[in-house]
Amino acid sequence: MTETPTKLIEPYGGKLVNLMVAEDELPHLMRYAGKLPAIQLSERFLCDLELLATGAFSPLDRFMGEEDFQSVLDTMRLKKGAVFPIPITLPVEPGPDIRLGQEIALRDPKNNILALMTIEEIYEWDINEVASKVFGTTDLRHPLVAEMHRWGRLHISGRLRVLQLPLRYDFKELRMTPAQTRARLEALSTTGNVVAFQTRNPLHRVHEELTKRAAASVNGTLLLHPVVGMTRPGDVDHYTRVRTYKVLTEKYYEPGSVVLGLLPLAMRMAGPREAVWHMLIRRNYGANHFIVGRDHAGPGKNSRGEPFYGPYEAQELAASFSDELGVKVVPFKMLVYLPDEDRYEEVDKLPPNARTATISGTEVREAYLSNGRTLPAWFTRPEVAEILADSYPPKHKQGFTVWFTGLSGSGKSTTAEILTTLLLEHGRQVTQLDGDVVRTHLSKGLGFSKEDRDTNIRRIGFVASEIVRHRGVAVCAAVSPYRATRNDVRNMVGSENFIEVYVNTPLEVCEERDVKGLYAKARRGEIKGFTGIDDPYEPPHHPEIELDTVHHTAEENAHKIIDYLIERGFLKRE
Repeated sequence: MTETPTKLIEPYGGKLVNLMVAEDELPHLMRYAGKLPAIQLSERFLCDLELLATGAFSPLDRFMGEEDFQSVLDTMRLKKGAVFPIPITLPVEPGPDIRLGQEIALRDPKNNILALMTIEEIYEWDINEVASKVFGTTDLRHPLVAEMHRWGRLHISGRLRVLQLPLRYDFKELRMTPAQTRARLEALSTTGNVVAFQTRNPLHRVHEELTKRAAASVNGTLLLHPVVGMTRPGDVDHYTRVRTYKVLTEKYYEPGSVVLGLLPLAMRMAGPREAVWHMLIRRNYGANHFIVGRDHAGPGKNSRGEPFYGPYEAQELAASFSDELGVKVVPFKMLVYLPDEDRYEEVDKLPPNARTATISGTEVREAYLSNGRTLPAWFTRPEVAEILADSYPPKHKQGFTVWFTGLSGSGKSTTAEILTTLLLEHGRQVTQLDGDVVRTHLSKGLGFSKEDRDTNIRRIGFVASEIVRHRGVAVCAAVSPYRATRNDVRNMVGSENFIEVYVNTPLEVCEERDVKGLYAKARRGEIKGFTGIDDPYEPPHHPEIELDTVHHTAEENAHKIIDYLIERGFLKRE
């Protein structure tokens, strides 16, 4: 006689939403969709569509309409009262096909048809309102606040019929829907208790320890549920991370005690609100316990160099929704390693002779990349260190971008040229993206509107990010007048490998240096939208480096940057 599988907690709202069309409808609907107007979804909205379609966002069954959107901003609830702390919307630009009653196809960036949508609502939204209410800040160093500046200014909502999920070819055996994950957990669980662990970083020993303790404390199964959609810019890529998760679950967890599943979530890095959102999502995957650590879903530091959220704000907000969501928060404050006793201990304060084991994701990443295989056994498993060392070089072999910004004539290009020579002298491979390269290869077809200038800067940023990804150095010199665009580029490259250099030269000095007479033409009205004259320049609030070109030569400034790069570890000290 076979045992009846243990019943897990039911999905939030009572059942999983399922937006997938029946297989017998697919051929007809695919042909029909091919004739419709279409919009292409970026990776963020592909992730959202996938989780809407499979019920991970239950009870939500569409991109939010205006009433749900506003209610979520104001109360962290849908209009009917269900908890939902993060707005799930589809922003678009106005166009002839964006009208009520119009049916459109949703396609991926490679033009594959994914879904049909009937537009039932169209409404405007305000970036600053969303930033203030959801993220608690309008600071453009927050990756989502910066990203939202390139989203469409309208939201659309309506019925969704999903024809196929986004095409994913990696780790297919681990990419389980909520229903598939529930089935796997029910087959293993004997108590119905499931503890979910959210991660976007490689696991070090303290993660392993706390997940084992959490599962044991409730006599439950562990759902190790790493995010493989969009995480914080600069995080270790998910291909490398998943390889570490696989080796850990296979070698260091008891068989049958853990289910490893991948979550195609586009994180918002919204700290406390995001912790509640993660808790709701994991309930839909079958978990009734959820681990929340320090600075959960924190986006790093703001323009003042301070964390966006307090270390335990996320735990407190998540706990306040625990009873309503039916998911118990398992908080962890600080685990330390006690070398004399060879064990880990949860503490409120760091005792003598203890080594901090709980550290931020950035610090973990820096430790791995700096030390490679030499990390101590109490910090990481040797197999994990091996995988990370193979995938990520030490700091002095990583790529990075030096991004010069300042007014035209400030001295950016001259300093960039000297810096390029000095970097080559230090043995780095350098690509210089200056005005001539950009105008010849990247700016073709673009005009001088604000939108075209933004596009131009993002093109430079994309090229720089690819250079950095392949361990090269990009030296970019562009006016890049807008903070939001510069911070968007910072996120493309990864904040830890982006050095913003503000060439702070007064306008009157730039005008005196202007041999082409561009400033004079702008003052006469012959050139419109010229930065510094009739279009504002937004200086960085807290750049990594600020240069004075009035009292220091370009060569002196280039050496100042070299000294900074040596201090940061990007260059070896001779």
